[in-house]
Amino acid sequence: MSRLSYDNAETLVYDPVSANRTQTRAALYTLGFRRIESVASLDAFASALQKRSPDLALCEAQGAEAELCDLIQKVRLGGSYNPFIVIIVTAWEKSNTLAGRVINSGADDLLLRPYSVSALGQRIKTHTEKRKGFVITTDYVGPDRRRDENRPSEVELFSPPNSLQMKAQDGMADEDVASRMEAELRRAREIFSAEKLRRDAFQICILWRLLQSYLPSSPKYEADAKRLGELAESVAERCAGTGYASAIDWCEHAKSAIEGLLAGVDRNAAMHLLGHAVIHIDQVFAPGIEEGERLRRIDATVESIYVRTATELAS
Repeated sequence: MSRLSYDNAETLVYDPVSANRTQTRAALYTLGFRRIESVASLDAFASALQKRSPDLALCEAQGAEAELCDLIQKVRLGGSYNPFIVIIVTAWEKSNTLAGRVINSGADDLLLRPYSVSALGQRIKTHTEKRKGFVITTDYVGPDRRRDENRPSEVELFSPPNSLQMKAQDGMADEDVASRMEAELRRAREIFSAEKLRRDAFQICILWRLLQSYLPSSPKYEADAKRLGELAESVAERCAGTGYASAIDWCEHAKSAIEGLLAGVDRNAAMHLLGHAVIHIDQVFAPGIEEGERLRRIDATVESIYVRTATELAS
């Protein structure tokens, strides 16, 4: 395999501490990076991501880990031109809270300081040559981190566009990378939109089943009812002008049923209308599944939620 060449790769470094920014730049330079931009504030980091997506971003969690991870999650969910840039978070200490936030944000990696140039180089090399496939769920877009590769899952993997690989491994020129990225990003957005709609439609079904188990006086009843209504509205908006337009009317029926439930009208009638609507919404995005099998999948997911919640409460 040919040696990686990073001289044409664009890198963005965020760190509020000047000495650390200098150290990171020096390490990157030693590895062969030449096009390095560094910023000292999270706002500047967010602005730089909006103006021009880099091929690689290194960002420090110290002092604003929650805000940083929220920003990364927004990027992954489509908040920048290229949601699939390689993102490595750095930190001086690894707490369970930080690790959880980084994982849930969709970042590619968490690297503890102080690190050696070779350690940084190995991480970057891995994400250049053997980057993990991405998964898309209702609220997560990022690397597949399932530890058991044999574990069954209905979440499909897709290979995210990787401009760092195009430049460093494939040796492509900027104009060729731009052309290829435009095509790959267009395709990735199509996959993202379709999969996100499918996952959101299924989530609507899950919320419906959960609502059936709650007492109307329960705080979770109102919260999940509102969440279902918001998801139905979001799905309807995203279906306009697409091949999924038939879902729009069913989303409106679901919203009407939720309004009735929250207003305290006939619960049985409203819940029946809601169930009819959400099943039809799911059928639009996952056709060809018999109703019994569809309900089995919904109930199996709800059961796993109950088990996970019970485990968390017991720990």
